[in-house]
Amino acid sequence: MEQSTSASFIRPATAQDAGRIAEILVFNNRLNFFPIFKDEQYSFCEMQVVSLAQQLAESRDALARTFVWDDGVLRGFVRIQGREVEKLFVDPCFQGQGVGAALLRFAVTHFEADHLWALEANESARRFYSVHGFAPTGESRFEEGTDQRLLLLHRQN
Repeated sequence: MEQSTSASFIRPATAQDAGRIAEILVFNNRLNFFPIFKDEQYSFCEMQVVSLAQQLAESRDALARTFVWDDGVLRGFVRIQGREVEKLFVDPCFQGQGVGAALLRFAVTHFEADHLWALEANESARRFYSVHGFAPTGESRFEEGTDQRLLLLHRQN
């Protein structure tokens, strides 16, 4: 199915989206972050779709400023805090189809999003953001409780 990159598929997240958002987070964690952090307890015991979905659905703030790509199937989401892209995830089954690019464009266009933190070891995410005009500023910090660095990326005009 050919995907449009139109913002017409992007809408605010609701509590009914919590299950799919949780699935997308868990799948991406296991595919992209487990190989880096190698934390079996967190990735396979603590981070579970059902409990995460419940937390998302019940928290008043968890889905605030979260927008989903939904063309009948919720394929990805972006969460914006101020001008920061706090989270951007696309279901691995739908990556490479323009969903992430459209969500990022939406954040930039509608919220003037201009920065984000990306895990230094997550080369595919850094490449994605680079293609879309985000570059390292030289500022970094450690991901809390780990020896992995986060890089501050800022949108270049």
